[in-house]
Amino acid sequence: MSQFDSSVSAFDCDILRSAFIKIVIQKNIPEDKWRAEAELLIREYTDSDDIEPGLAEWIARK
Repeated sequence: MSQFDSSVSAFDCDILRSAFIKIVIQKNIPEDKWRAEAELLIREYTDSDDIEPGLAEWIARK
């Protein structure tokens, strides 16, 4: 995994990815909406609008 925003640790990234997968399955979110959902999850988790683009991509990847 590459270096993301210092406010989000590798452990946080794993938590976010696991939560993202569960949300996508539970809400039956189509793949074209995954990145937006990942960004929303990151914003809620970090309480910040600043999102490292690579983090959202990593979380939303297949």
